[in-house]
Amino acid sequence: MKPQIHLALDPSWTQVETQWRSPGSRVGPRYPDVAMFEDMARLAERGLFDMIFFGDGTGIPDTWTGGIADAVTYGVAWPRMDMSPWITAMSRVTSHIGFGLTYASTFMHPFYTARLLNSLDHITNGRMAFNVVTSQRRSDYANYGFDGLVDHGERYERLEEFVDVCRALWDSVEPDAFVWDTTTGMVADPAKIHPINHVGKVFKVKGPLNVMASPQRHPVVLQAGGSPRGTRAAAHVADHVFGLTKSIPAMRKQRDDLDAALRAEGRDPAGVGIIWSIRTIVGETQAEAKALHESLIADVPREAVGVWLSHNTGYDMAQLPPRFSLGELQARIVAANASPVGFVGLLSEKYGDSTEFSRDEFFDHALHAATGYDTALVGDARQVADRLEELFEATGSRGGFMITLSQAAPPRTLENLVDHLVPELQRRGRYRTRYDGKTLRDNLAT
Repeated sequence: MKPQIHLALDPSWTQVETQWRSPGSRVGPRYPDVAMFEDMARLAERGLFDMIFFGDGTGIPDTWTGGIADAVTYGVAWPRMDMSPWITAMSRVTSHIGFGLTYASTFMHPFYTARLLNSLDHITNGRMAFNVVTSQRRSDYANYGFDGLVDHGERYERLEEFVDVCRALWDSVEPDAFVWDTTTGMVADPAKIHPINHVGKVFKVKGPLNVMASPQRHPVVLQAGGSPRGTRAAAHVADHVFGLTKSIPAMRKQRDDLDAALRAEGRDPAGVGIIWSIRTIVGETQAEAKALHESLIADVPREAVGVWLSHNTGYDMAQLPPRFSLGELQARIVAANASPVGFVGLLSEKYGDSTEFSRDEFFDHALHAATGYDTALVGDARQVADRLEELFEATGSRGGFMITLSQAAPPRTLENLVDHLVPELQRRGRYRTRYDGKTLRDNLAT
C-alpha cells in the first residue's frame, strides 16, 4: 500500500480575510453561530479528515502603527475565541474527526493546561491534539502583563519544560487506577496515583492530576518550530510537526533538519510526520478555481496587509524606510526579539539577504503571502492531487497537509475538497476510505 496522505482543516482566521464578503458566507450579526461549526465538523468528517485545527492568539493585533484601529476595521486575526467550548459542540455531532487546540506555553500554566486537555480528551473520546506555541505577538504579551517579547531562546526553553510537565501529569494517574468497588467502597488504588514533584527552571508542580486518565493518555502534541532553536524544541516535544509550504528544496531541508534533531533526541524520525500548511482551492472546473483564487486578493487594503505582517513577525512594518535590503529587515526583526522566520525568512531564501525592495514592492509580496495567494494550490481535483503527491513524496512521504480555509468561506469551498479532491486521492490509493483508529493518535499513525 502506498504511504497515506493525512489531511487536516485549519479554519483559524490565520490570514487577511476577504471571503466573508462572498455570497453564501455565514458571517454576520449571528456570528459566531455554533451551528456553523457543527456543520463544518460534519462535512470534514464526511471527507475523512484527521482533524480540524484551531490556531489562536489572545490579543488584537497592535504592532502595526502601535494601535488596533486597522486590525479592528479590516478584521485581521480577530475576532478569535477560545475554541475549547466549540470543540465540545463539534465533538457531539461527530464520531471520528480529531480537534487541535492551541495554547501558548509562554502564558499558560502546565497544570491547568494538562487538566483541561485531559477533560476534552474524555469529552471527545480520545480525539484531542494540543498545539503548543510560544507566541511572538506583542499584543498577546501585553494581555499577560509583559512589557515586551521574551527572548527567543528562553521561550523555547519554557516550552520544553512546559510539555515535559504536562506529560508527567498525564502519566500521574495510571489508566487502571480507578476501580469503583461498591463492595469495599474503594474508588481508586493509591499505589497507581503518582505525584510528580517537578522542580525545574520555570515551573514547580507537585501533582498528580486530580482526574481519571483520558482515552489517549496523552493528547497528540503538535508544534511548529521552524527556526533552528524551534526545530530542536519540536524534536523534543512534538508527536507531529507543522511546516509552511514553500519551495521543495526548502521543505526537504526542514524535513532533513527535523530528522537530525529527532535522532539527537533518540527518536525515530519515521514516526513523526510534518503536516504542511497550505491554501488549497479546488474547483469543479479550472475556471471556478481561478475565480476563487483571484477573490483572495480582491480589494485587500494595504493597511490590512501591514497589520497581518507586523502581527506575525512582531515588528512594526510601518517603520520601514523607502528602500531596504532583506538582510537589514531581518536584523531589525531579530533585534526586536521577534520572529526571524516566516514570510521575511522565506523571502530572504528566495531572493537573498542583499536584495533591496521598495516599500511598495515589499507590500506587494506581503499581500500574496498574507492571503495565501502565492502558495495556494489551485485547479481541479486532478491538478491539485498531482501537486499534493509531488510535495508529499519530495518531503519523505510522512505526514500530510493542513488546508487553511476561512471560517467565513461559503460552504462550497469545503464541499469541493470533500466531494472532488478526496475521491481523487482515494482513486490513487493515497487516502483512507474509512477511519480505522479509535483515537486521533491511532488515525494519524495509519
